[in-house]
Amino acid sequence: MTKTQFFDEQERTVSVVGVDFSGGQPKAGVDQGPFQMVQFGVLDQIKELGWKVNFDGTFPNFQKLVPTEDPDIGRMKKPRAVSSVTRALADKVRLAAQKGHFALTLGGDHSIAIGTVSGTAAVHKDLCVIWVDAHADINTVESTDSGNLHGCPVSFLMGLNKPDVPQFEWVQPCLTPDRIVYIGLRDVDPAEKKILKELGIKAFSMHEVDRYGIGKVVDMALEHVNPHNNRPIHLSFDVDALDPTVAPATGTPVRGGLTFREGHYICEAIAETGLLVAMDMVEVNPALGDDNGLLQTVTVGCSLVRCGLGETLL
Repeated sequence: MTKTQFFDEQERTVSVVGVDFSGGQPKAGVDQGPFQMVQFGVLDQIKELGWKVNFDGTFPNFQKLVPTEDPDIGRMKKPRAVSSVTRALADKVRLAAQKGHFALTLGGDHSIAIGTVSGTAAVHKDLCVIWVDAHADINTVESTDSGNLHGCPVSFLMGLNKPDVPQFEWVQPCLTPDRIVYIGLRDVDPAEKKILKELGIKAFSMHEVDRYGIGKVVDMALEHVNPHNNRPIHLSFDVDALDPTVAPATGTPVRGGLTFREGHYICEAIAETGLLVAMDMVEVNPALGDDNGLLQTVTVGCSLVRCGLGETLL
């Protein structure tokens, strides 16, 4: 398949949404990630690849949706903030997809995927998701120990929280176990392991990356989640999937992660399918690490985006 299956070569447009939101986890600074990536030039880099960029020069002020008071609901921390922001984000991503644009979301913490995937799936009904992350992010609101909702987006997208959770009734389950696959896992909670096994969700941990190599892992992941090569793909990439030596400025680093080239190969190979319609780049936290660590992490985030949009080595 060509790279232009979903996007006309002459008119292909990327709608960029920056999400200045950190409420899905406790560490300040991740809301500044999208600003740093834009300041580093990611928009011009995208244009150099031949894409038009739909970005009006400002970010939506998602912070205005965060309530002044947001007490816990059960174990959930900041549930109203997460719900309000992700609901508004879902609308923006949906509108971008309806226009036939590639939806690129720069986060922010990974709770925003509740909105991004919901928005993409509202238009691309047979959507499949490739989730690149050190963590499975599939805790339910009952199983989460921390209560931080950046560890729960997949459970919302799959409708695993029953009965419906207050504040999140708007989220329509849009994923089934056969339409999501993980790459890069290495820090998975016991409850999450149980969910993955019970639902038969395919996951390639770093053990499989070590055993088979990243090329074979990506091939197997695509074959599983998109067996007929006809489903549109949403790539949700948490920068902590990379080893901390590669991307140190992130909130939940875990040693033993993907190398620089392994991370880029994933994006390159998915772009080559011609089926990628949306991408999240999340958890870049400028407040963590020194200046070199920040520059390193922002640089790699931008280069992963470029690879997802078709940049190749030759």
